[in-house]
Amino acid sequence: MGNYFSYMRISTDTERQNFARQEKALKRYAEKHGIEYLHEFSEEKSAKNFTDRKEFNKLDKALHSGDTVVFKDLSRFTRETENGYKKYMEWLERGINIVFLDNPGISSDYIRQMMNTAESHNIITKTAMEGTIKTLLIVELDMAEQQRRYISKAIKDGIAASDKRSGRKKGSLDKMTDELRHDLELYMHDRTITQKAVMEKHGISRNTLKKYVERLAEGQRGG
Repeated sequence: MGNYFSYMRISTDTERQNFARQEKALKRYAEKHGIEYLHEFSEEKSAKNFTDRKEFNKLDKALHSGDTVVFKDLSRFTRETENGYKKYMEWLERGINIVFLDNPGISSDYIRQMMNTAESHNIITKTAMEGTIKTLLIVELDMAEQQRRYISKAIKDGIAASDKRSGRKKGSLDKMTDELRHDLELYMHDRTITQKAVMEKHGISRNTLKKYVERLAEGQRGG
């Protein structure tokens, strides 16, 4: 029986992203399955490559056969297709178990079942199955990236098209509307959405925007 580890990652823009959702999901999983993480790794780093991620590399070196690593989703592990696939398969060969809470179809238990099925057939079936596994990973990565781009474009288009201007006094904090909350949540998790776009759509100052973001982040941590 190996040890359990968790890994959380956000991009480097700390003002607009936080670990709250990942922490909650990983905690729920641990409580549900009665496990305790031996170590919880986290870092503020892009997933463009593995070499620049100091905490991920510490985790990589600490793993032994039978250990399990839990991620909220595949993008916490990687956003690379080719190198991501290679690292994934390397971990499988080392006997590492991989759990993606939001992407169960590519967690290692499911993939190993597919591989074991392929082993019992001929070389053609085995080769085809390896291709299928790679395709599954690539499709999941591409879906995540396309969804991020779609959400980003939707909010940008909405902001650009909006003639709405708030009459609130600059610097004041009114009740947060559903629309403002929605836009702020997207802003906090998508670095391509600018402060200026949100400020102009909702008629708020930079300082007011910062206060709303802090209030929302506190609510996520507390909830």
